[in-house]
Amino acid sequence: MAAPIETLPAGTAGTAVGAGRPVRTPRAKATDTDRRHRRGTARWFVLGAAVLVAVIMLVPFVIMVLNAFKAPADYSQNGPLSWPAEFYTEGLRNFWTRVNFPEKLVNSVWISGAVAIFAVVLSLFSAYALGVGRVKGRMWIVTLFLLANMLPQEVLVYPLFQMAQEVGLSNNQWSVIIIFTVIQAAFGTYLLSSVLGTFPKALLEAASLDGAGRWRTLWGVVFPVVRPTLSVLLIFFFIWTWNEFFIPLVMLTTNATQTIPVALASLQGDRMMDAPTTNAGALVSMIPAIVFFLIFQRTLTRGITAGAVK
Repeated sequence: MAAPIETLPAGTAGTAVGAGRPVRTPRAKATDTDRRHRRGTARWFVLGAAVLVAVIMLVPFVIMVLNAFKAPADYSQNGPLSWPAEFYTEGLRNFWTRVNFPEKLVNSVWISGAVAIFAVVLSLFSAYALGVGRVKGRMWIVTLFLLANMLPQEVLVYPLFQMAQEVGLSNNQWSVIIIFTVIQAAFGTYLLSSVLGTFPKALLEAASLDGAGRWRTLWGVVFPVVRPTLSVLLIFFFIWTWNEFFIPLVMLTTNATQTIPVALASLQGDRMMDAPTTNAGALVSMIPAIVFFLIFQRTLTRGITAGAVK
């Protein structure tokens, strides 16, 4: 005798039982289709907004490139938004020779690279003591580091300049390296201490049972876990130090020790400015930072992704 067939009430959504797998009703299928359609429309809006923001951010760069290869007379007559009447490269030559760009490039790479490495190492040691070592008053110390990052450089520059003169580091690149190492390490310590504060205790206990001391635990257990975050900090510290202007301007008083941003400022006089040469110098000065970012772009992406997953 055949088993009775159960029917669903009209207008209800559900699954039919007896065929071995659930069957979606037309209303359920229509609902899923509408959701996918709405998500697809929202994604297109987000993509369009992202493209619009990217175009807006590229406008100053395009204007800079146009004026870098424009003659001064053409710039004066037609303005900064016009297309160059001729391919003018004298501005690049003027900037290269007037500021001795190879020397300034070496100075900027040396200062930025040294600050990035020293600040990352100092941040790791400080955050390890605060996050894993559980120093007394940890929250107060982390708050102090946070407040230190909020101080404007104008407040710090005068006492720093006086201390540099007293210790014999006046007009010395090591004064800038030490200053920015401490400044960048304050931010790095604040960031890493929060990460290491939630470090898995099971790993630390396992390392302790294996007889590992604090030094071995740092480099054998903690460092491999936080290495992506350290890579991100290294890239950020390099770029941030590369773009610094005010403190290097005060601390480095001769052309032989100055960096690229300070050299760019020297192109502008009191009552006149060679706009094509300034734009050409800004274009040339951006190239090393862009190359550095492109080289370490994959490292930056992996570090941010790893930090988000953890």
